[in-house]
Amino acid sequence: MASHIELLLLDTVENLGLVGEVVKVRAGYARNYLLPMLLAEHPTQEKIESLKEARARAEAEVAKQRAERAALIERLAGVTVTLIRSTNDQGLLYGAVTQRDISDELIKMGFGVDTRAVRLSQPFRRVGAGSVTIQFDRDLKADIDVMVKSDRVLEIDRKPETTEEAPAPAAEEPAAEGDAPKAKGKKGKKADAE
Repeated sequence: MASHIELLLLDTVENLGLVGEVVKVRAGYARNYLLPMLLAEHPTQEKIESLKEARARAEAEVAKQRAERAALIERLAGVTVTLIRSTNDQGLLYGAVTQRDISDELIKMGFGVDTRAVRLSQPFRRVGAGSVTIQFDRDLKADIDVMVKSDRVLEIDRKPETTEEAPAPAAEEPAAEGDAPKAKGKKGKKADAE
């Protein structure tokens, strides 16, 4: 069997082609997925002609979807997503912030971004900020800021606590001209005692 074969798509297949398009695919992909799922068949001129109208509708739908995505990319410029998660005292997340979490938060904010459009090289595993790319096509992408915050006060953010309240330091009074400054430390205590 040949390593690549030509098939006519009966339906639009993502990352492959539109309905009515003749594509070259690997034989295994055709045999194991496209042909059994009735997404493609071997091309004939009659079948190509019969799918012209469906192809025109699919092209119009793709153009409309691309325009919507371009408008969405423009709206995403400067957006910051803030996520609050459970952490330990050092700021490590008990879970991780993934593409799904970012996509869900963007949807809540009114941006229809699918999980597959969120390009995250690795999940967030601790509190902090980072940049994430939202990409629909090669030329339709935008960077957004993601801020991950803890749901409680972290140990690294706390001020050191003291057991006793330290009195406020008294303002030093200016020394009179003839007075010598008092020595501090062990020698100063002995000198004061004498």
